[in-house]
Amino acid sequence: MINKKIEEIKESDLQALINDKVFEGKTIDYKRDLPDNSDSAKKEFLADITSFANSSGGDLIFGISQDNQTGEPKAIEGIEVENADKEKTRLDNIIRDGIEPRLLSTTIQPISLSNSKFAILIRVPKSWIGPHRVIYGGNSKFHARNSSGKYEMDVDELRIAFNLTETIAERIRKFRIDRISNIFADETPIPLYQNPKIVLHLIPINSFNPSQNYDINCITSHPEKLIPINSNGCNWRFNLDGFLTYSGGSDGRFRSYVQLYRNGIIEAVESFLIRPREIRDGEKRFFIPNVFEKKLFEVFSSYLKVLSELRVDPPIFVFLSLLGVKGYIMGIDDPYGDYPQHPIDRDLLLLPEAVVENYDIKAEEILRPLFDLIWNACGFQWSLNFDENGNWIAR
Repeated sequence: MINKKIEEIKESDLQALINDKVFEGKTIDYKRDLPDNSDSAKKEFLADITSFANSSGGDLIFGISQDNQTGEPKAIEGIEVENADKEKTRLDNIIRDGIEPRLLSTTIQPISLSNSKFAILIRVPKSWIGPHRVIYGGNSKFHARNSSGKYEMDVDELRIAFNLTETIAERIRKFRIDRISNIFADETPIPLYQNPKIVLHLIPINSFNPSQNYDINCITSHPEKLIPINSNGCNWRFNLDGFLTYSGGSDGRFRSYVQLYRNGIIEAVESFLIRPREIRDGEKRFFIPNVFEKKLFEVFSSYLKVLSELRVDPPIFVFLSLLGVKGYIMGIDDPYGDYPQHPIDRDLLLLPEAVVENYDIKAEEILRPLFDLIWNACGFQWSLNFDENGNWIAR
């Protein structure tokens, strides 16, 4: 695999593969031509894609010819493509419809060449939700890769792959539950206010690779990239788990923090937005939904950018939890007085996960379904802060 972000790869990087005589192997494969629309070509293409996903990931590069005798990459010949975006869509559709379970984060990058042609690079990260099989045309085969190229997986390899997927899913759920339990018990990196808490977890699926460890120093020089929820600034320090930012505080307690773990997990906790409020007729438990949603929108994209800069491969699982919220209602103004107000009936709202499949996704696409569930818990059909087109309008 070329050691660069895919969007930064240029013709010179492809030429370096030829100059350095980088042969095909476990994480790189060369093809002279793109697959056509024949069944056999599509099956071969899908076998290549799944072999990377079921192994260590890698780059599949179209437009490079090889020596027939040695397999050595010979020249960047390129491919004549009338419309690169249209070709990208065609390949995307083949991958989407021909593989089960669906791959979440394959990236296709056309690379302009000096001969006015294109090379097409497809980056396939190692998948932790596999194994993936080719299902196109009634096929049902699993492929993996070694230093000699792709091969069909045997029964023992399939058993190990399925068990690994189950183990990863269990570890993600266990991590979330363990952290929620600790936060609920006030066992946090810094002491927080004794109010209900908003907890946002971004958990890359490859964080549970035992050897996964990111160089977080590229982030620590800019702590503002990890601004805590509902904050205008922050303090920061290193700790045993990685890097911590935190803000607000009095009497030895703080408003919010963000913990960046060395394996790429981000945990953001806030303890001031949802709290009992004193009004004329006494204390009431409500939170202001447009402020709550706005504060989460503000930080979510920033946290995704941090993971992108760390070169964390999607998919990334997003969990939103509310702790200590039993009895709270939506604080909405009189124009919405006709809506029935129902207090939340439990202390812990552990919302189901959302999945970030790529870094181009908009925050609204991920967070809106989670916001809708919180409004559901208060008796509403959905969040009233979105219009009919899904745009956030903060009523």
